[in-house]
Amino acid sequence: MFARLVRETGLDVGFSDAATVGEVFDEAFATLRRAGLRNEYVYRAALVNNVLMGTHSLRTASMLTEFRAVSSKADLVILNGTATVYEIKSERDSLGRLAKQITDYQRVFAKVFVIAGADHIEEVAKQVPEHVGILCLKRWNRISTIRDAQSCLELIDSSCVLDSLRSSEAKLVLERVGLSVPNVPNTKMRAALLEEFEQLDTDVLHRTMVAVLKSSRNLSSLHYFVQKMPLSLQAAALTYKIQKSQHDNLIKAVSTPFASARHWV
Repeated sequence: MFARLVRETGLDVGFSDAATVGEVFDEAFATLRRAGLRNEYVYRAALVNNVLMGTHSLRTASMLTEFRAVSSKADLVILNGTATVYEIKSERDSLGRLAKQITDYQRVFAKVFVIAGADHIEEVAKQVPEHVGILCLKRWNRISTIRDAQSCLELIDSSCVLDSLRSSEAKLVLERVGLSVPNVPNTKMRAALLEEFEQLDTDVLHRTMVAVLKSSRNLSSLHYFVQKMPLSLQAAALTYKIQKSQHDNLIKAVSTPFASARHWV
């Protein structure tokens, strides 16, 4: 099926017999990342390559995708010493919901960035507050900083932070700051947790939230697996939940010579 799909796209022209399945994915990705064609995945891959695995590493930072903040879902969040959210606005995206998304994000995260294509930058700058950073994807692997993001802890809302966390994570936040987990029925637990969260200094709450999320959603175990994936699939390897038992099979699959599959079509 894979070989047939590749043939239908016309991407199989010119591949040597030594070319691997992974290299075919890279060739497809090279087409998708051209200006005007770039979708959200291309932007996500650029952030993974340049920020998560460029500035940081999987051993020191973690990444969240589709993380709920109030009524929005963050495209990508990187946790290091702080929590930084990146809202992606590709060439294919509308800016219609941007203002609401930024309002939601700044109630949970210390720093907010919008990363967009060149055609969106001027309008993004008009819509977002001065403390929101703006990034431009010049080429798929080159991110230009138009404006850096400022940390605005004072905008964080403890109830919004709690709503973004699992109950187990919220309890760990309290334990890390030396508070007891409320001894109440599950039906009353969220309300009781909120009472405790509202007592915390915003800086302490945010810092502890970051520490808990880095631990509960740690990606360091994926380091070897991600390194073995072709560049085009590294963001996917970090985004989609793939059972550890399947890692070796996928590594083997992307290393398979494409010619062996192509001859079956």
